[in-house]
Amino acid sequence: MPSILRSQSKTYSNYKHHNTAKGLVGISPSGMFTFVSDLYSERTSDKEATKDCGILPLLEENDSVMADKGFDIENILPKNIPLNIPPFLRKSEHLSLEEQTETRRIAALRIYVEREKMEFALSVAADLNKIWIICSY
Repeated sequence: MPSILRSQSKTYSNYKHHNTAKGLVGISPSGMFTFVSDLYSERTSDKEATKDCGILPLLEENDSVMADKGFDIENILPKNIPLNIPPFLRKSEHLSLEEQTETRRIAALRIYVEREKMEFALSVAADLNKIWIICSY
């Protein structure tokens, strides 16, 4: 946990009950990482991190962006770049057969990325971004 109160506030996650950082990755269909962003504080919005990290200009025709529901970036993606998010239950209690098939298709590709929880000593905080990038590649 950072000793500076402002840093604590920017990195604390009510959901995870820890101080956290997040990064974005680009992955090829074969599972190879093709892009790794710098780390952002937990309080940085997904949209803000996506705009800032430099991945948007790298997207090309036939690319596709995959994200969790709630990762609200569809309106900042370049034209003709689809956002694939898993279907989720709305008013009905069950997914349709098409939604189940789509969920499996997306999950088969998303298996390459998992949220990792690793704890680091505050003494390495200055090098945390370098550690993240090296470990990601």
